[in-house]
Amino acid sequence: MHFKTEIGIVGTGFAGLGMAIRLKQAGIHDFIVLEKGDDVGGTWRENFYPGAACDVESHLYSFSFAPNPNWSRVWAPQEEILQYLRDCAEKFGIMPHIKFNSAIVEGRWDEAAGLWRGKTEHGDSFESRIVVTGCGAFNKPVLPNIPGIDGFQGELLHTAKWKRGVELEGKRIAVIGTGASAIQVVPELAKIASKMTLFQRTPAWIMPKPNHAYKPAQQARFKNSALAMKLERAKLYAQHELFAAGFITPALMKQGEKFANSYRNKKVKDPVLREKLTPSYTLGCKRVLMSSDYYPALCQDNVEVVTEGIKEIRAHSVITRDGREHEVDALVCATGFQVSENVAPFAIHGRDGVELNDAWTAGAEAFKGTTVKGYPNSFILLGPNTGLGHSSVILMIEAQIEYALQGIQLVLAEGLKALEVRAQVQDKYNVWVQKRLARTVWQRGGCVSYYATASGKITTLWPGFTFEFMAQLRKFDRDDYVLTKHGGSSKRRGALQLVRSLGRRRSNVTSDAAE
Repeated sequence: MHFKTEIGIVGTGFAGLGMAIRLKQAGIHDFIVLEKGDDVGGTWRENFYPGAACDVESHLYSFSFAPNPNWSRVWAPQEEILQYLRDCAEKFGIMPHIKFNSAIVEGRWDEAAGLWRGKTEHGDSFESRIVVTGCGAFNKPVLPNIPGIDGFQGELLHTAKWKRGVELEGKRIAVIGTGASAIQVVPELAKIASKMTLFQRTPAWIMPKPNHAYKPAQQARFKNSALAMKLERAKLYAQHELFAAGFITPALMKQGEKFANSYRNKKVKDPVLREKLTPSYTLGCKRVLMSSDYYPALCQDNVEVVTEGIKEIRAHSVITRDGREHEVDALVCATGFQVSENVAPFAIHGRDGVELNDAWTAGAEAFKGTTVKGYPNSFILLGPNTGLGHSSVILMIEAQIEYALQGIQLVLAEGLKALEVRAQVQDKYNVWVQKRLARTVWQRGGCVSYYATASGKITTLWPGFTFEFMAQLRKFDRDDYVLTKHGGSSKRRGALQLVRSLGRRRSNVTSDAAE
């Protein structure tokens, strides 16, 4: 099957659905959304391991234009967030635009036609003038590179590739990793395992998560008062923005460390275990995690924390570097995603056929995290340096969506063949980003994290407050881009004359003949 459309969107998580919704609200209906799965949801469809939930409060981790008064808890569980996304897709009429089971394997820029051409894993093809990728950073699960893991004969699981209906009760379970998914899955597995062994390489900074349920009266107040929901969101936003100061100025993290240390000391009475769980790096250098049941789970009699490195994995056991053999029935890899290197969601070929991962060999870069030199008429949502350590990434997504929408409207209104960020503009921007990052806790905190490439370049995080990012993306400045027009049909010439009549500058517009 061949799909032809003005705009192709990849992914149906918050980014892809948000872009589709805003297109419809702007009166643009000629688009398709290509989704690799059989349901919407992105990360929240893929990650359904026991205990999966959000670590940002529900009223902030949702679209500003689609508030939900019915969140059951302060921090929503996975299934509730997934249902929220399903509801948004239905409410805003996006479902007819979605092509499910359509995983893209390649996208290629056709210079002569001014089109993106793509292929799916099932042999379907599409062409569109504009492509928006909304695949996010968490789309490539990573298994640990440990000798023998392929020969393990027990149940091998990754938190992002969980098996529905898997039976683990009463089994000896090993968990590798102590990151965001581990602190959620460990307490749940500890409840059912006969023995659980947590293999820890680096301890995490943990803050309590007082995740109480909303009372019916509170939900009724949110339902009956749009202002109440706006105030709740504004309160949460302000609280989170205060946290950003510590990431930008590492010295401010000392107070946070005192609180986290006090919390650990209160929950973990065993001095040996407490020492194992005490980080040696600055709070915030790695992702700060929130849980009120992680420490209690590790204190259970059936749980052991092992800090000796893993030497190898055998058919039914894990061997640590001290020579000890840990017999296990199930191995759970809470080892995260590939987020800093080779991060293009599929093979994307831009000008001259250059594949995006090849263009990013020195580390992923984009202009305002959204457009990339050499890749015309394309927008990346949650692209390089748009991740957050302190607040809701939905804020970043919405800012990018509004910015991309302005760019899309410019292409359509002026009948442009190509819109491409200027190389010097992107380069200057990224020099500024890296200069700011050099002062942050992520560079000065004394840790190794997935935020950075092997060379130490941080390609994932935004180095400031969210309101700074939103301000940068509020206006789409055409002077940052090279705009190339077609030969010019009468319809397009009319559109161009209309734009000129509005007094817009055209100094950076070229024609096909001038390419």
